[in-house]
Amino acid sequence: MQSPLYLCLFVPESIALLLGAILHSDRYRLTYLRTLGDFAAFLDSHTEHIDCLIVSDDTQLLPLFNQLYEQGRLLPVVLLEPNAPPGADADSLTVVYHNAEIHLRQSDWETLPAVIDKAIAHYLHLGPACPLPSTQGDSVSGKSAPPESPQSFLLLQQRRLADKLKERLGYLGVYYKRNPSYFYRNLSPDDKQEFLDAINAEYREIVLNYFAKDGDINNLIDQFVNHAFFADISVSQILEVHMELMDEFAQQLKLEGRNEEILLDYRLALIDILAHLGEMYRRSIPREDIPLDIYYQTD
Repeated sequence: MQSPLYLCLFVPESIALLLGAILHSDRYRLTYLRTLGDFAAFLDSHTEHIDCLIVSDDTQLLPLFNQLYEQGRLLPVVLLEPNAPPGADADSLTVVYHNAEIHLRQSDWETLPAVIDKAIAHYLHLGPACPLPSTQGDSVSGKSAPPESPQSFLLLQQRRLADKLKERLGYLGVYYKRNPSYFYRNLSPDDKQEFLDAINAEYREIVLNYFAKDGDINNLIDQFVNHAFFADISVSQILEVHMELMDEFAQQLKLEGRNEEILLDYRLALIDILAHLGEMYRRSIPREDIPLDIYYQTD
């Protein structure tokens, strides 16, 4: 039996009744929260289990979304909006949570089931274009935040949802099809430098912790490979990152009068990373039996 999608709704009661009729299916499991306090508390205790948020685009949610973003706790979201006034620019939308959110006008609410799938697909492609804070603040209700780093939370959520979509829809392409606008070569010069700084820092952390017995090295490697894959980083670029770091370490060892041959051991970290990345690139090749229309759309 296919797992349902867990949807969390925070909308006026009249809209909740309408959405309940639209989403009346075994495919969904709905939780409706009536007050902002209840909504915040529910997110605080169930973030890891929510598949998509359905909320009214209301300014009262901005502080909550800002707090979730600062914690790195990102979720797929559909923001319901009234129809645009005559003459208004319907495309001039303001990001209120993260750049994978979907805004849905009232005239299109009947399409919500398809839009939920689209919101999840957009969320699965969050990567270099959505920088996350390096530290976590307090949780929404003042409790301790989850122990995972913001990047780890995003990666784990993406994998969980990808598995659920694979089970329900029978394909992997939605996870492995990438948005070219996030590719390193298509970023602005400032974004390129920011991405390089981040990926160099991640690689350094992997190398420094690769042989540690108490470190979560697999999680660090997954995070690095995920960012490299979605940015379409080449193997030669990763080799360059490795060699620059090894040169830096070699200079330090020389100053300390130590033998730099120890650095050869870190080729294992490089091989490990390239093996993981190669597998992701291999699986990104579309299978012949996958319809083209399930792939990521940029519209």
